[in-house]
Amino acid sequence: MITSDKVEKLRGWFSGRLPEGIYSEIIDLTVDREEITVLGRIPEPSVGDGATPAEREAAAEGRIAEFRERTREQRMEVAREAERRYGRKVSWAVQCGDTKASFTNVSAPVMTRLRQPDRIVLDTLVDAGVARSRSEALAWCVRMVQKHSDTWLADLRDSLEKVKQVREQGPDKE
Repeated sequence: MITSDKVEKLRGWFSGRLPEGIYSEIIDLTVDREEITVLGRIPEPSVGDGATPAEREAAAEGRIAEFRERTREQRMEVAREAERRYGRKVSWAVQCGDTKASFTNVSAPVMTRLRQPDRIVLDTLVDAGVARSRSEALAWCVRMVQKHSDTWLADLRDSLEKVKQVREQGPDKE
């Protein structure tokens, strides 16, 4: 598990290492065993007071596309350095107003063993056309759990962080 202290250090490194003006701020840094995802805010385009919601959304999508192309080389340079330094792939995401976009993400294989009732669930999703394979069906299930239990998962992560802190203060530590 990645401690909050390590995430704070990573956020600091990216904040200091990214060229001035890439992001107006780093909103979030998500870290797991394989990947660091940097989510930053960029300024919204000016569309005028009478712009419709559809016009604002399209303008934000255009700004995101422009940002992605304009900053590609700079982001790739930082990513290469971070990958050597931290041993994880770096992915980029951006938020412009209410619109978020991820540019890259690592698709890491995860091995699992499932009993028949669980496999039947996956096979039902495949048979129904929700997914093309058991692997895709399992990813779909994970997204559903994530979508419907963000608060519970956040509480669980906080609890794990506290357990780790208590372990680090154990009787063997002096």
